[in-house]
Amino acid sequence: MGRPKEFDEHEALMKAMRLFWVHGYKATSIQDLVDGMGIGRGSLYGTFGGKRSLFLRALRHYDQERANGFADLSTSKAPREAVLKAFEAVAGTVLDQGSRDGCFLVNTALELSPHDTEIESLVADGFADAEHFFRTAIERGQAAAEISNAVEAASTARALHTLLLGMLVLARSLPEPGLLQSIVKQADALIPGPN
Repeated sequence: MGRPKEFDEHEALMKAMRLFWVHGYKATSIQDLVDGMGIGRGSLYGTFGGKRSLFLRALRHYDQERANGFADLSTSKAPREAVLKAFEAVAGTVLDQGSRDGCFLVNTALELSPHDTEIESLVADGFADAEHFFRTAIERGQAAAEISNAVEAASTARALHTLLLGMLVLARSLPEPGLLQSIVKQADALIPGPN
């Protein structure tokens, strides 16, 4: 019978996710993970299978949390407000909390997607989910007479997602309040109310 784990697996995964998110995959060493997670190398390999499998598990967990956030917005906010809250949340994280971490999925897309087809696929799925959130919100907003029927849902959802991706990159590299607030205003302009 194996020895019981002497650490909380979920907590260790969250610590690893944070390290990968802030520093990236390549810059995070096994020793960084061992130190940051507070576990031994044997436990890391025995529980998570090594650096790459730990990274994939952390990225999938982050993506699920992100999808849950979109689902919460969809159920707790009116459609137009849900779209704008997605942008305001990014601005708030930077301007109110001083975070320059960006989005783990976007950071991974920039670092690894061009070189790794499995990660590229994972990132693409996450991006598709975000675009779906915007499209569904627009369609619900149109059905509720909150968003103009002149707005083309699919292309506007893609434009909103592209705007959000740009905002996430700028939040990490050029977090100027006026710039981030102008992006929120641009998102607002893309989904006008009915005439």
